[in-house]
Amino acid sequence: MRITSASAVETSVATLQRRQQTLSEAQQQLTSGKRVLKASDDPAAAAQAERAMAAASRCDAQQRALDASRTAMQLGESALGDAGDLLQQARELVVQAGNGSYTDSERQTLADALSGLRNDLLALANRSDGAGRYLFGGQGSDGPPLVDAPGGVVFNGTPGQLQAASGEVSPLSMDGRAAWLGAADPANPGGTLSVFDTLDKTITELQTAGRTSVQVAQTVSEGLAGIDAVAGNLSAWRSRAGEALNRIDAIGSRLSQSKLQAQTERSQAEDLDLVQALSDFQNQQTGYDAALKTYAMVQRMSLFDYLK
Repeated sequence: MRITSASAVETSVATLQRRQQTLSEAQQQLTSGKRVLKASDDPAAAAQAERAMAAASRCDAQQRALDASRTAMQLGESALGDAGDLLQQARELVVQAGNGSYTDSERQTLADALSGLRNDLLALANRSDGAGRYLFGGQGSDGPPLVDAPGGVVFNGTPGQLQAASGEVSPLSMDGRAAWLGAADPANPGGTLSVFDTLDKTITELQTAGRTSVQVAQTVSEGLAGIDAVAGNLSAWRSRAGEALNRIDAIGSRLSQSKLQAQTERSQAEDLDLVQALSDFQNQQTGYDAALKTYAMVQRMSLFDYLK
């Protein structure tokens, strides 16, 4: 077998180029901190990293939906708490109206104060979350869900709760009809009481002049019973909001764990072992230096150099 000088040079050049390419790839890995820079580096690891990245992205999307749900429930719970405070003020006014020494004019003043509280409650019932949704809009409402009508306040929406588009159930709204208009009527088993109808009835009777002390006492008794019933219903819905917040926190914790697991899987699939990579880089560098020296020696292995 005859090996010419040209063949030896070509072989050395090819070896040098391979060494240089390997050294460049090792340097890129060290610079990026990634073992898998493209799918061809390790198809199985690249596919695993892609699946892990998709799982982490899903967790991020679900977390955004969960954050929207948390905001809605926090605002709803706050609104119901404010409503409870207003109803407590209304109760105190009704108790005050039962004073037998009060005149019709004084009861009229109390009725006006109750009317203001009633309007404040209606504003709370139509509070939005700042993103175009109403807290008590049920499954959807184009406008304020609770509207004053000739027969009293009515629910202008779809009953139920709007749910966030996440992996687990997390509400974005509350059922305004059930919360504000659906309290159990203590005087009528099976019937319901509206927060606004209860106050409207009490206000109207307190504004009526010339009523006897017995009639006023009956108004106060029925008004207090109604206020206690609707306040209890709102309190129950506030508790539901609190339970939803606890559930949202638990879901958020699970999502965080799932995302961490996905990130760990991606890291294991494509990240570089720095210690091993440094060792490999040094070996590649040593091999490249050897290839350079070999090439320099082969270049001098010709008859003309010998004749010199």
